[in-house]
Amino acid sequence: MTHGSELRVRLRRALDGSCPAVFRELTDPREVARWWGPDGFTIPSVESDLRPGGAYRIAMRPPEGELFHLVGEFLEVEPPGRLVYTFRWEDPDPEDRETVVTLSLHDIDAGRSELVLEQGDFASERRRALHEEGWSQGLGKLGKLFTSQRD
Repeated sequence: MTHGSELRVRLRRALDGSCPAVFRELTDPREVARWWGPDGFTIPSVESDLRPGGAYRIAMRPPEGELFHLVGEFLEVEPPGRLVYTFRWEDPDPEDRETVVTLSLHDIDAGRSELVLEQGDFASERRRALHEEGWSQGLGKLGKLFTSQRD
């Protein structure tokens, strides 16, 4: 979604999990490794110091390609409703720059919640679109984890 000159991603997903359960999936390294990233990617490791000022590092491997890393710092950690962190690639593409991700959780009804994700500002529309696709696929996998737990 583009607002004026800003290049941002904004996504909403209804999930079949409570806010505390979804927050756990968003922050527990073992859980993050199960759903993170675009389809076909594997996540060999997730390191996380979940506190304001704490760092994280996620190792990502595409289906055909070399391992790369995503790193950042937690800015706000407010369970079970809000998580804010910086997002940058260790070896960035020339079009990349550090962005900020904000994840907000809201109760919909018993056992269901809405996740609102915002990320930006991106240096180019191409990089914004790439992140939107990656988040959409990753959040799709997250949603399937909750659906399979319910079945």
